[in-house]
Order: sequence, then structure tokens, then C-alpha cells
Amino acid sequence: MERFETIVVGAGVAGLTAARLLASEGRDVVVLEARDRVGGRVVTDRRYGIPTDMGASWIHGITGSPVAAAAEAFGMRTAEFTVGGYQPDGRPIAYYGPDGTRLDDAAAQRYIDDIHTVDATLLDVISDSAPDASYRDVTEEALAAQGWDDERTQRVREYLEHRSEEQYGAWIEDLAAHGLDDDFIEGDEVVFPDGYDRLPRRLAEGLDIRLIHVVSRVSWGGDGVVVTTDFGSFSADDIVITVPVGVLQSDGFVLDPPLPASHAEPLGRLRMNAFEKVFLGFRTKFWDDDVYAIRQQGPEGRWWHSWYDLTPLHDEPTLLTFAAGPAAVETLDWSEEAIVDSVLAQLRRLYGDAVERPIRVHVTDWQDDPFSYGSYAYMAVGSTTSDHDDLAVPIGGVLHLAGEATWTDDPATVPAAMLSGHRAAQNVLGREVPIERAWG
Repeated sequence: MERFETIVVGAGVAGLTAARLLASEGRDVVVLEARDRVGGRVVTDRRYGIPTDMGASWIHGITGSPVAAAAEAFGMRTAEFTVGGYQPDGRPIAYYGPDGTRLDDAAAQRYIDDIHTVDATLLDVISDSAPDASYRDVTEEALAAQGWDDERTQRVREYLEHRSEEQYGAWIEDLAAHGLDDDFIEGDEVVFPDGYDRLPRRLAEGLDIRLIHVVSRVSWGGDGVVVTTDFGSFSADDIVITVPVGVLQSDGFVLDPPLPASHAEPLGRLRMNAFEKVFLGFRTKFWDDDVYAIRQQGPEGRWWHSWYDLTPLHDEPTLLTFAAGPAAVETLDWSEEAIVDSVLAQLRRLYGDAVERPIRVHVTDWQDDPFSYGSYAYMAVGSTTSDHDDLAVPIGGVLHLAGEATWTDDPATVPAAMLSGHRAAQNVLGREVPIERAWG
């Protein structure tokens, strides 16, 4: 049995950050990774010669972001592509009404103003909400306070439903009232035309990483840890576990003894989402010029309601849409062709026969991934914002949890993963260490 000072489980950004920082301080570290690659939920597909990020895509706000600093240090090329969350404005958006006709500027602005009005009301409603309130509960209260007619109310209601789905891949009734408290982005947002996976590949350089090592059991106690994999066992003084919430909650990943209530309870209030990407590349661009996004209102937009124009990234006509929440669950077992047909049917409502079949298609399948069981975690009804940080409290001086779901300020992001890895490394060391050492 090989022995180390620290074992890190998971070679995603959280695990790689923790391992690099520990190694920079002279710690003897091994990283055990179930996949045949590093990066975790940061993965880039290049099958068509165009880097396509199947997992994480954006740095949502480069101001003060450690990921932005690391990307700059690693010489990663970026392109500004500010999303601002699922916001109604800020970038040119082509809105289409329930009948498939594009709204004129005045109608679009009235709709946008209604969304801002409800959002302003939501601040106090969420603050005063009950512990078991859902995002549906608080949004319905905010809508009712406006006194609008049914049609006007419904347009904003469906927008709020889509926001819940696109931000957290969860149906509005399953998301906690405070589930979107972090829906604020500071600074420009950027994407990586050459692929986000360059970040974990650079972070992995020089580390002892054992790929295709599936961890099935972690036995821990006062004398250290023993980790069981399909390639034998490893022991260490302590361990940093960075696997996603879906794996922590699965039967295939056993902690012996189980997590104490202080950690098991907040973990039990988190869920992995249903959120898949659908990239469609076309020979010619049939949609509006100078438009960042296309959105359709009404019942036809129940699943496919938003498309994002990625053409500027590689000068290739490309739209990105999401199967999020119920749409992702319903289409889980669909063929790629069936998903494409369903998306194209909605695009043809807006653009008619100009919509051709795509020549490039990527459809993700994170829900079926046995090493994540979803794209990222969200706060289920009954959860509190402190549940994230509570998971990261060291256990017995031996067991440390890290990853995007353990960071309160901006969970479900790569910066959250990186910052959580930094915190875990400092907890293991018992002292502060500059995060810049992860890339410096």
C-alpha cells in the first residue's frame, strides 16, 4: 500500500488547486482521478476542429477572479462574452412573442421593465421568506403584488421559471427561495476560444496524478485515511475530497464512518441539477445580426426558449441552447437527432424555411455521468446559503471537503472550485498560503 501525506480525490479544478498548493509547500501529495483525463467538469471537445466547452464555459465576472488571474498567467486567450446571468437586458436580445413574431423595441422594453419591477419586489419577499419556501413561492408573491392582468403576469412568470432552469438547472418549485441569492456578477465575462480545458491541464503539470483510479471507499479516523480504488489501496495522514455532490450522495462512494450530522445534513439539502448543452453549427447564419441572444415567449418556449450566438468565437455560425430542468429530464433518453429536431421545430417558428439542418452538433450528457450525476449542485427547498460553507469545515483534522458546492459566495462556478481548493489546502497546512502559488 502506497502512503502519502495527503490524498486528493478528484482532478478537477478544486482538487488540482489544492494539490498544487500543498505540493508547493513540500507536502507529499497524490491525486486520484476516476476519469481518463484531468479537468472534471471542465472538458473541451475538438472533434470538429472547433474547441467546444462541454462543461464550464465562462468566467462569470473577471474582476478579482483567481481563475482570470490563472488564465492570464497561463497565457490562455479569452474573448469577452458577458452574459450577466439570465438577465433580460444588458446585451442585444431578440425577443419573440408567443405567436412567433419579434417584439418591437417598445414592446420588448415594456417586458424588460416588468421583469425589473418584479426583481425589485423580490428582494424583500425573499428576505422575509420562510425557511422552507421555494423560488416559486417567492416569485408568485412578488408577481401578485403587481396587480397585473393574467397575460402580463404570465410572461414574467415564465421568464422567472426559465431563470431558475438556466441558472441552476432546476424547476422553480424545487429551488430554494434563496437559491439565486448569488445571481450577481461583477465585471466582464469571458470565454476561451481555445478551450477551457487548458486551465486544468496547466494546473496538473508536475503533480502525481493517477488517472482511471475510481475511489469506492474512504476509511478515515484519528490515525489517518485509507482509500480503496480499483487499482489497490492508498493511505495518508489526511484527505481532500473534491468529488461532486452527486458522487458524495451515491452508494458507490462510501465514507467509513459516514459524515457527521454537521456535514450530512447540509449535504442532504443539496441536489445535482439537470442541465445539458446543445450546440448547433450551421453552414449559414439565418438569425438576426448584432444579436447576442434569441428568446421566445409563450408555451412553445417551455423547453427551447433561448439561443445564444457563439458565431464571433470562431467565425462559424453557431447557436447554443440549453436543456435545463424538466427539459433535460424529459430528453435524457432521447437520441441526438430527436433533440435536434425538437430544437429546430422551435427555431422554424421564428425563422421559417431559412433554418437548415446543422452540420455540427454537440449534446452533453452530464446526468448520466457516473462521476458527477449532473452538471453542478443547487440548493433544494429547505436549504440555506450556509450549507455550502458548512460542508467545508474540516472533520477530525483528517477529512476535508472541497469543490464548487462547498463555496457560498459564488457556487456552481470554476472560481468557487478553485477558491475551495485553496481553502482546503490552507486547512490541511494549518496556515495561510497565497493562492497565486497555484499558477505562479
